[in-house]
Amino acid sequence: MHPEGFLEVITGPMFAGKTTELIKRIERQIFAKRKAALFKPSIDNRYSESEVVAHNGLRYDAFVIPTDEEGVKTIEEITKRERFEVIGVDEVQFFPMSIVGMLDELADSGVYVIASGLNLDFKGDPFPVTRELLVRADNIVYLTAICTVCGAPATRTQRLINGKPAPRNSPVILVGGRESYEARCRRHHIIP
Repeated sequence: MHPEGFLEVITGPMFAGKTTELIKRIERQIFAKRKAALFKPSIDNRYSESEVVAHNGLRYDAFVIPTDEEGVKTIEEITKRERFEVIGVDEVQFFPMSIVGMLDELADSGVYVIASGLNLDFKGDPFPVTRELLVRADNIVYLTAICTVCGAPATRTQRLINGKPAPRNSPVILVGGRESYEARCRRHHIIP
């Protein structure tokens, strides 16, 4: 159990188990009789409109939040109104930068905040929101996946278009699963 007022960040590439870890941590807090909730970005509707769902099928009810400034305010309002002691935010990299200060303030006010998000985009560049949360975190859980090419620990996410690495000028945000992405090690991460 963590003390009140704690900011934890779960990060790594796709298929590393970030969402599974987030759900596990929220469930442990609920077992400890703490009032907890999960929030997910509205653009992530891969497996469910109303639940956070891991690639392995583990699922949990969530508040679905738009990925804009109003959405950031909504997370704060719901957390305060419902007096949640613990909140989790999945796919935090999709929210605007203002989420960083808001989550930091919630932690300062006594909320145990768990944010889960990708470390790097498909080009290998840090997601700004995740990077800023990492430097403010009280604890960082860095997960790796398995490289689909060689089986080594994977720290990067490879975007694929028709089975080939996506070009550098592709859009940064493209919500997808195994049809569009693979976990890769540094050596096998390719940006044409």
